[in-house]
Amino acid sequence: MDAKDRRIQELELIVAAQARRIDELLARIDELERRLALNSSNSSKPPSSDGLRKKGKNRSLREVDGNKFGGQIGHKGDTLKQTDNPDISIYYDVEKCSACGRPLTDTPAITIIEKQEVDVVVKKVVTAHKASVKVCCCGKKNIAAMPEHVKAPVQYGANVRAMGVYLTNQFVAKSRIADIFRDLFQLPISDTALMAFDEECAERLAPFDTAVLESIKKADVKNLDETGMRIANKTQWVHVASTELLTHYRINQKRGSLLQGFVGTVIHDHWKPYFTLKNAQHGLCNAHHLRELKALIEIEKESWAKDMYDLLKESSRLINPPPETQRTISDKYDQIVAAGIEYHNSLGKLKLDSCKKRAGHNLLVRLRDFKTETLRFLYEAEVPFTNNLAERDLRMIKVKQKVSGSFRTEHGANAFAVNRSFISTVQKQNKNIFQYLGNIFNGTFNLNALVNA
Repeated sequence: MDAKDRRIQELELIVAAQARRIDELLARIDELERRLALNSSNSSKPPSSDGLRKKGKNRSLREVDGNKFGGQIGHKGDTLKQTDNPDISIYYDVEKCSACGRPLTDTPAITIIEKQEVDVVVKKVVTAHKASVKVCCCGKKNIAAMPEHVKAPVQYGANVRAMGVYLTNQFVAKSRIADIFRDLFQLPISDTALMAFDEECAERLAPFDTAVLESIKKADVKNLDETGMRIANKTQWVHVASTELLTHYRINQKRGSLLQGFVGTVIHDHWKPYFTLKNAQHGLCNAHHLRELKALIEIEKESWAKDMYDLLKESSRLINPPPETQRTISDKYDQIVAAGIEYHNSLGKLKLDSCKKRAGHNLLVRLRDFKTETLRFLYEAEVPFTNNLAERDLRMIKVKQKVSGSFRTEHGANAFAVNRSFISTVQKQNKNIFQYLGNIFNGTFNLNALVNA
């Protein structure tokens, strides 16, 4: 081989290497452009990550139903209504005629017009517990028994402690809660006292917390999810398990630390460790699938994704579909997945020396291998289409994170998790949160009233 041939061979190798490098860079550009195109409507990114970018159109997965804004026809409103037993009644009498000036004091009224004004009374109440001390002729000093909860010379009552915990779980900062007590009740209170209220509430709720978790484990359907949070300068994880009526939060240092003992169906977002749960069957969150499909429609322009998106959306509207409809949807599902995989196989490898698949190909493999879990909602009426229940429960954890940033101690984080489990459960059952917190502190709370609802 002469010098000219060797040079040609060298140049061919250089060109081939450059071609491979160009392919790699183009793939990298596509990947970066895809990342830039992702937002909260077509991925699992939170809405806060969208920033201040102006959205040209509504990109929500929710459909426009044509109803006007506000209460709909047949909706039971919460308009103020007059009561038959007002606390205060003020009578206004007509003393003279506005036309001729004659006195009307002795003239009987033909009717009464009543208008009611609803207001609240903000008042501090101090209860003095006084126990008599008597000495018997035998010399024994006897002291009258006081209520067990009255232990200190001066202490905060159940309602004060309940309000402190209530406001904390409305994500009001401790310093502002102290301002509220000072301005409304002329009651000085410290951050330390408010934290003590949280800890006391969590301690009293320990049996409730255990009972709720056991009840959720045995439920036919439960939703699971998790999110990260900074606790004691470390990233830890808040796990939630919930049903329509119960909520349980749990703090753990490891994301993959999952509790066992769940039976029935667990709904989740396809995080692989959830499949290690024994004795449970699985249902997958189709809201995640729809967001991923939307990204493939908007960014990669893949036609199969639009077909699958429409199929899942139409299926989500069905209630107890007959077997024929189920078979039709199942067959169409298989056809769309097969067409999508055939399309991706025709594209060849994403990278020559890599087994990495494109985003759409990965989703297709998931939809193929977990078809039963994806379509479980179609065959079992109690199985939801999405995992939105758990995501809604975790949303309050993210609100807490935005307000406070983090927890300084694991003890405080665990107390918050227990209290939040209780408040979320009370809220789901349309009970009065403040009243139930008061029952916790005055010792009249009935655990079975919520757990066995």
